[in-house]
Amino acid sequence: MPSELVQDTTDTSSPPSGERDPFARLNAQQREAVEHGSKLAPAQQPPLLIVAGAGSGKTNTLAHRVARLILDGADPQRILLLTFSRRAAADMGRRVGQVIRQVLGLAATDSPPQLPWSGTFHAIGARLLREYAAVIGLEEDFTIQDRGDSEDLIGLLRHEMGLSSTDKRFPLKGTCLSIYSRAVNTRQDLGTVLQTQFPWCREWERQLGELFSRYVDAKEAQHVLDYDDLLLFWADMLSDREIAQSVGARFDHVLVDEYQDTNRLQAEILQRMKPDGAGVTAVGDDAQSIYSFRGATVRNILDFPELFTQPARLLTLEQNYRSTQPILQASNAVIADAPERHVKQLWSDKPSSQKPQLVVIPDEAEQARWVANRILAHREEGLTLKSQAVLFRTATHSAALELELVRRNIPFVKFGGLKFLESTHIKDLLSLLRLAHNPSGRMAGFRALQLIPGVGPATARKVLDRMAAASDPADALLNFGAPAAIALQWQAFADTYALMRRASASWPTDIQAARDWYLPQLEQRYEDADARAADIEQLAALANGYASREKFLTELTLDPPEASSDFSAPPYRDEDYLTLSTIHSAKGQEWRSVHVLNVVDGCIPSDLATGSEAEIAEERRLLYVAMTRAKEYLHLVVPQRFYITQQTAQGDRHVNGIRSRFITPRMLPFFEDSLWFSAETNGARTPMPESVRMLVRQRAKKAWNSG
Repeated sequence: MPSELVQDTTDTSSPPSGERDPFARLNAQQREAVEHGSKLAPAQQPPLLIVAGAGSGKTNTLAHRVARLILDGADPQRILLLTFSRRAAADMGRRVGQVIRQVLGLAATDSPPQLPWSGTFHAIGARLLREYAAVIGLEEDFTIQDRGDSEDLIGLLRHEMGLSSTDKRFPLKGTCLSIYSRAVNTRQDLGTVLQTQFPWCREWERQLGELFSRYVDAKEAQHVLDYDDLLLFWADMLSDREIAQSVGARFDHVLVDEYQDTNRLQAEILQRMKPDGAGVTAVGDDAQSIYSFRGATVRNILDFPELFTQPARLLTLEQNYRSTQPILQASNAVIADAPERHVKQLWSDKPSSQKPQLVVIPDEAEQARWVANRILAHREEGLTLKSQAVLFRTATHSAALELELVRRNIPFVKFGGLKFLESTHIKDLLSLLRLAHNPSGRMAGFRALQLIPGVGPATARKVLDRMAAASDPADALLNFGAPAAIALQWQAFADTYALMRRASASWPTDIQAARDWYLPQLEQRYEDADARAADIEQLAALANGYASREKFLTELTLDPPEASSDFSAPPYRDEDYLTLSTIHSAKGQEWRSVHVLNVVDGCIPSDLATGSEAEIAEERRLLYVAMTRAKEYLHLVVPQRFYITQQTAQGDRHVNGIRSRFITPRMLPFFEDSLWFSAETNGARTPMPESVRMLVRQRAKKAWNSG
C-alpha cells in the first residue's frame, strides 16, 4: 500500500476526511486486541493470543486488527494471514477491505489493499515449497495428491509387500494412511502412535515402518507430495536456520485464525519462522478444540504464552453476540469443570426467560417423534426450518430421526457423506489433469489409463514404465503398440494427452480437452451419466477461475468443495430445510434453535473416547460447542433407552441411558425441569395423567442424581 495513503491514519481517534471511527463499534476487549502494539514497530510488538469465546466476534476482531496494521503503515505484501479454509481467507480479505475502504473514503469502484499471503496453512506451505523447491531438493513440477490417491499408493505398496495376503488381519490402506498422518502431524514416533491411538495394530509396527519408508520413497520417485507433506516439508525446511530467517524476514506480521485447531507441526512452523514471536497474533478458543482425531492438540493454545523467547500477551473476548444469557449460563457451567483452560465467562446483553431444556425421553423412537414435533411447533411460532438444527455426536445417531422426518415430509440436509472430490467421475477427470501435469505420478496415470475401454492394470503399468523412460511422455503414449481391438480408443486418448501436454496449449484448454474425451466414457460407464456429466461441467466451469493448471489442482486438493451444491444449489432442494449435523461439522455455525440428541453417557461422552483424561476433556468441549451454537432455544435430549451398534461379542444392543456426566446436579438450576412429553401433543406441553407423571418423576429423579 502506498505510504501516502496511510501517513495520516495512525491515530484511530481522528479518522481522515471526517470519516467516523471504523473501530467505534468494537467493544473494549475487541478494541484492545485490535490496537495491540499499534505504537510499536513490528519487531517490537510482543506476541498476542486472543482467546475468543464462542460468538464473541472473533473473525470481525481479526479482520479489524489486519486493517489496523495496514492503516498504521504495514505493507500488505508482508502480512501472512493463516486460516483453516479458503473461504475463511476470502471472507477475511473482504472484511479487511470494507474497513479500509471506509476509513480512506474509497469509492465502491476503488480496490482496497489486497492480502497476497492469505490462505490455509497447506496452501501457503505449497506456495513456499514451490519457491524454495530448488533449495531444498524438491522437483519444481511436483504435484499434490489427495487422500484417495495416497490411500491407493499405500494400498499398492501394501500388496507388493505381501501384506494383503497375510493370514492375520493387516490394517487396510485407509487405516495405514491414518497412522502415517497421525505420526507426521503429531510429531510422535510410530510406536507411540500405535500404542495410544491404534493399539490393535501394534503387532505390525515393523511392517508398517517398512511400508511407510517405501511410501516416502515412492512419492519422491513420482515427484508427488501428499497433504501432510506440505506441513512436514515446510517445517523441516525451516529447521535450517538460514532458510527460516529468510522466510521469517518476508513477513512483519503473522496472524493465525482458529489456533486451537493447529497440530504440533503447525506450532513448530510458527515458532521457527518467528522465534521471538514479534508481530505474531493467534486467535482461538481452547474451549472449542475438538479435532484431535485430525492431529490437532489443545496444548498449542494452552501453551502459546510460553511458545516464544518472549512471553505472549493474552487478551480474552467474553461478550457473546449470538446466544441469550440463559444459554450462556448453562454453557459456562459445563465448561467451567474443564480440568485445564483459559478462564473466561461469556455474557450477553440478550436477556430471556427461556432456559435451555433438558428433556428426558423414554427411548430413541420417542426422541425422534418429540424432536420432529418440537421442530414443527417452532415453525408455527415463526422459526423457519433453516433456522433450526439437530446436532449429534456420531452420524449414526440421527438414523431414527431421519426416518421420522421423511415420514412427516420435513425436508432436511445432513452434513456428511460422500464429498464432491470423492466421487468416482470427478476423480477420473482429475487423474487426467494430474497425469498431464506430472507424468511421473503413477497413481494418477494408473487410474487415467484404465479409463480407456479394454485397458487393464498390466497394460497400464507397461505404459507408465515406457512414459517414465521416455524423454517425451506424450510420444511414448502415441507410439505404444496398443491392441488392434482398442486402437481407435487408444489414439483418441493419446491425442488428447498430447494436446494437454503441449506447451502452447493455454489453460483451461487442458480441462476442456479432458472433458471432451471423458464425457463419452461417462455414458458407457454409468447409468446416471447425465447427473455425473453435470458435475463434470461444474468442475470445468470452476476451472475457469484459476490462472493455471497447477494452481487449479493445488487449490482443489487443499481446499476441496464439499459437494456439487457448493457451486450452485440443486434444483430439487426444498426452499426451506432442517439441518442435521455432527457436532464436529457444526462448529462455526449458528441457529436460532438447536436440538442435541443422546446427551447420555456412552454418546456424549462417546464410550470410545473415555480412555484418558484428555479424551474426556475433549468430549466435554464437544458438548460445549453444541450448546453454544444456539441463539434462542436449546434442547438437550436424554433418552432413557437407546440402541447402539458396536463390533463386539455383545453386538448391537439396547442400553439404559444416564444423563451425560457433563451435566451435573449442580448445573440443573440452569435448565428447565423438562420430563417426558406425549408424542401426540405436537410438541405442546400438555400435562400427562397423574399416574404416569408419578412414575416419570421417580425415574427422572433417579436420572438427575445418578453418576
